[in-house]
Amino acid sequence: MPGGGTRTWVAGHRGMVGSAIVRQLARTGTEILTADRRTVDLTDQRAVSEFVGANAVDEIYLAAARVGGIQANNTFPADFLLDNLLIEANIIKAAHDADVQKLLFLGSSCIYPKNAPQPMPEESLLTGVLEPTNEPYAIAKITGIKLCESFNRQHGRDYRSVMPTNLYGPGDNFHPDESHVLPALMRRFVEAKQADATEVVIWGSGTPRREFLHVDDMAAASVHVMGLDQETYASVTQPMLSHLNVGTGLDCSIRELAELLAGVVGYTGELRFDTSKPDGTPRKLLDVSRIHALGWEAQISLADGIRHTYDWFLSRGDDFRGR
Repeated sequence: MPGGGTRTWVAGHRGMVGSAIVRQLARTGTEILTADRRTVDLTDQRAVSEFVGANAVDEIYLAAARVGGIQANNTFPADFLLDNLLIEANIIKAAHDADVQKLLFLGSSCIYPKNAPQPMPEESLLTGVLEPTNEPYAIAKITGIKLCESFNRQHGRDYRSVMPTNLYGPGDNFHPDESHVLPALMRRFVEAKQADATEVVIWGSGTPRREFLHVDDMAAASVHVMGLDQETYASVTQPMLSHLNVGTGLDCSIRELAELLAGVVGYTGELRFDTSKPDGTPRKLLDVSRIHALGWEAQISLADGIRHTYDWFLSRGDDFRGR
């Protein structure tokens, strides 16, 4: 666990994951360094290098990314690929150039093939075709993993990668067109209840199965993994200090998720599934046996996490509108 005197840069601290990591680190005595877009443009290599070099950084959590749901990925594939490649390449290179020995890269479970075995083990990486709806984003995240591995192999760095399942929680994006399935449905049910709508339309058949992890669990896992000594981490991630899955080990269908959300929100209308819309990958469940072997397991159930997120959402008042 990080301790006093460690100077840690959380890149992407204003995002859902980054802000959760900041909350988690605040309990450890770590000196936390943050920077918004006005301070450093993460897509500008020179700006990132100058920032890292000038701030005596000891370790980096690379939580910065351009993220979105199926519709956003389909609409802006070039932006998702290019922005994420630039962000991760600039930060990892700047870390190495400034002799920062420890870095944690946060990826995504979409790195795995569309038809990977379930639950998906870390060894599934690069063994098959990716899901087309988020292929550009997945390729960027795979590149981040391989950059970390390559710096470890060539330069003896300790750059680690964690691959979370679908995340949700305080700070999520509730935009009607650009968010992931859980926050998008939560907003839809809230607005349907307010409008006394008789039905809510949900993309796809409702049969795909997904795993969901509360962002506070993800933050706890990230700090846990970063705090492991190199020998312990390497014992389950060889070769080249590769990536670790982070999830709950449990999944549910989109229909079951919608019913749970509707119950929490108090929406009693009809759920109509639009089968003309894409389902995406049939199932995405991570094999989390390795991170369990390293002493970490998720603590927040889906039902409790959704209630917590809904309370946070309501506490924002009208802030979510237009996002």
